[in-house]
Amino acid sequence: PVNRFCAASNNRTGFLCDDKVTCVPASQVCNTVSNCRSGEDEREELCGDLPRSLPGHLVFRCSNPAYWVYADQRCNGMNDCGDCSDETGSLAACPPCGSEWWNCSPVLYEYCSCIPRRLCQDGIQHCHSWSDEYIC
Repeated sequence: PVNRFCAASNNRTGFLCDDKVTCVPASQVCNTVSNCRSGEDEREELCGDLPRSLPGHLVFRCSNPAYWVYADQRCNGMNDCGDCSDETGSLAACPPCGSEWWNCSPVLYEYCSCIPRRLCQDGIQHCHSWSDEYIC
């Protein structure tokens, strides 16, 4: 298959449409919504046997070989693999928490090593240390 690698918004991995202009974020490929004018992001040869039918650059394999996520879900702050291997694992190679995030050990399964700063001082514990309520 054609490579079709492109960088979508926020430098996230994407799929280049036939028009050679439109870059569809990886997680919007094979989601039953045509984002490319000719619908090539939803074609059977691309979406027929997920994730094997996808170009490798669109796939991130979790530490548990039974699971995978779209490449643009790696390092997005969310626990998409279920074991945080897409956020904290050596394969993910994520940068430290960005300015919009607070570094802590979250109490919620949804996050891995950072929580969104908007959750700071909201009266609800999101970090084991309570640092989101007292320091953040």
